[in-house]
Amino acid sequence: MSVVVSSLKWDADQAGAQKVVYDKDGYHLVRFPYEKNGESYDPWKMHDSANGGTKASAYPDERSGLIWPSHDGWGVVSAMVFWEADPRALEYRARFVRDPLNSTKDGYDSTATSDSTITRGGQFRTYLWQMFVHKGTPLGLKVSARGLSDARIKTAITLAEFKLAIHTDVATP
Repeated sequence: MSVVVSSLKWDADQAGAQKVVYDKDGYHLVRFPYEKNGESYDPWKMHDSANGGTKASAYPDERSGLIWPSHDGWGVVSAMVFWEADPRALEYRARFVRDPLNSTKDGYDSTATSDSTITRGGQFRTYLWQMFVHKGTPLGLKVSARGLSDARIKTAITLAEFKLAIHTDVATP
């Protein structure tokens, strides 16, 4: 069975601060640089600035938050997010979204939403989900920090990773 992989990494120390902008769904689409740096790996060009538009995307625009599956198959998506300490934030949320920009016929489809309360130390989270993925339907990682009365807090993230591994030879009975 073959597996194709895209692995993205964004680090504030290397790429500068990422402004947290909440979309109408109450989440921020995490953006990733296009250039290969450090641990980023994308030989199948699933995170290519040419994907999804008539002109090239430029980090940190919305499209820089997308992975475009190169194959149909069983996808394993994973992420890691570090947030700055923020006493206003009481809860941290993340979700994987098919077509987070609502740019295809399939439309926005959130899956695997996870939330957690604050810990006494740093706010470091990992996430994992499995689902069928399809060429032509992009995936995104969306995050949110919430305060009292579910207020959206623009807590800065300091590190994020977003990975997709597609098992391309799924057996059927």
